[in-house]
Amino acid sequence: MMVVTADTLPGWEIKELLGLVKGSTVQSKHIGKDLMAGLKTIVGGEIKEYTDMLNEARQKAIERMIIEAEEMGANAIIAMRLETCSVMQGASEIIAYGTAVWAETF
Repeated sequence: MMVVTADTLPGWEIKELLGLVKGSTVQSKHIGKDLMAGLKTIVGGEIKEYTDMLNEARQKAIERMIIEAEEMGANAIIAMRLETCSVMQGASEIIAYGTAVWAETF
């Protein structure tokens, strides 16, 4: 499955727009990791625990979006975007969305 942020696929012709696809996940902070992150704010630097958590959440959201596109018969997703929002204190939603298409090479 090709997933691109562009509106086109160079070298490919979009034959059919199949529609919006999305995938999301809600991640909450782990108390142990939160304590370590709190200590890190004192000395500065990257909070690796949060970086890892958000990377995993983005990957889950993208995987769920791809599954939805495959179920529609798509072979590509164009105009893919990622967004995040806080749903409650200590929990964030990550959503991946784009347009599922059927494309063929020239």
